[in-house]
Amino acid sequence: MKTTLLKSEDYTRSPWKNGGGIFTDIADAHRPGATTKDWDSLLWRFASTPIVAPGPFSHMPGIDRLQMVIGGRGLVLKTPEQEFDEREPFATVRFTGEMAIVTELEAGPVEVVNLMARRGAAEIELVALKAPGERPLPAGTHLLYAARGDCSICLGDEDFAISHENTLKVELTGASALALVSGLAVLGSIKIAG
Repeated sequence: MKTTLLKSEDYTRSPWKNGGGIFTDIADAHRPGATTKDWDSLLWRFASTPIVAPGPFSHMPGIDRLQMVIGGRGLVLKTPEQEFDEREPFATVRFTGEMAIVTELEAGPVEVVNLMARRGAAEIELVALKAPGERPLPAGTHLLYAARGDCSICLGDEDFAISHENTLKVELTGASALALVSGLAVLGSIKIAG
């Protein structure tokens, strides 16, 4: 097991793919040997972003996306065929980067976290850990983000305190057990294919 504390002051900020806003890049991975780290070389990304006005989502062919509101409420994602309900915080929605999505804000601006991955390159999951308890963690990369205040966790037999908006990156070669001790954490999990 390898753990790395990612501090909020070290996160990078970049424009959305469509230029409509700015996201905070918490952690990402690109194809090995990629000379340029851009959307074409991206394997996965975990990021947060404010959505302050209704508008279109970026077109991201070949990318699978998971999203969760962590601040505010009332977000709805609309396509010509369906609606993704994120009105309540900490509910995860899954959609593809090809979908023509427009946001609707029913109660003002929101803050969201996104976990995205190149289709076929990685499997991803995104959940909110809201109550103390234990859950198994499979081999892979796991990101524990303190989205609302500080939180503490126990991983295997080690205790970790994560300050607000910091992230504990956990790389596991085998299964382990995670317990939320206090606070609230958003858990993003990535399993690289193959």
